[in-house]
Amino acid sequence: MSGLRVIPTRRHGQDRLYVCRTDGRNIAWYDREAGRVNLLSEELREDVLAVLGPFLTGPVAVGPPPVPTPAELARLSLPPDDDLAPNRPGEALLIALDRAPGPPRRLRPDPRRRALAAEQRVGDALDRLEGAGWHTLHSVPLPGGDRIHHLVIGPGGLFCVRSLQARRQRVVVTDPVVAVGRHEPRALLRWLRATADRASYALTAAVHPVLALAEPSALDVTTPLREVRVLRDTDLSELARAGGVLKPADVEGLHAMARDRRTWTRV
Repeated sequence: MSGLRVIPTRRHGQDRLYVCRTDGRNIAWYDREAGRVNLLSEELREDVLAVLGPFLTGPVAVGPPPVPTPAELARLSLPPDDDLAPNRPGEALLIALDRAPGPPRRLRPDPRRRALAAEQRVGDALDRLEGAGWHTLHSVPLPGGDRIHHLVIGPGGLFCVRSLQARRQRVVVTDPVVAVGRHEPRALLRWLRATADRASYALTAAVHPVLALAEPSALDVTTPLREVRVLRDTDLSELARAGGVLKPADVEGLHAMARDRRTWTRV
């Protein structure tokens, strides 16, 4: 069989190599840590091993997946270009900076790099919830050029999280306006609620808005907040303390839906 290609992925410390057909569908994957090649079709054994040959290290077991989980099946059914799960925190900004890094010298730092630092800090904090049955997708694209910085799915529900750089600055929240230091106040909470509503429509499930502040020196909330939470990046673990909203099967099903880029094309 010709035209097979190998797609390497690394997420949460786990290395895997997926073997794909020319149409993008996966037919096998090599789990480096487990030392196992998982085949979806025994008929393609020789072709898969041939294309994986340069990547295999040491003895490996070869065969069908022992017990395919819903999450694995969802991953395997997606063409790689439509799977949002491999996105890194700040993926969209990383791509933009790579394509147009800007002049090497400028009087003020590139604001995109400040925004990227906030998304990476918040994203890393959210990724640490993974072991508690939570999933986080980063840089989820929306029509019109907008995006969800982080979409968190777990036993406590679904959360649309926007990162905001506030390093060593005082943040004052007067719903819907957020003021960071001496910067111009912005109605971020209005945008955040609207984005969470779009996510709710796409997933047919309630999605709650969260504003995550990266390294603020102080936080003052001057008015009661409506349907939104404002948290420091160091307090994001509070999201995992809530439970009893979604069953594990519901979490996996929503994650499978949310990671598919095509889910977000009509919201």
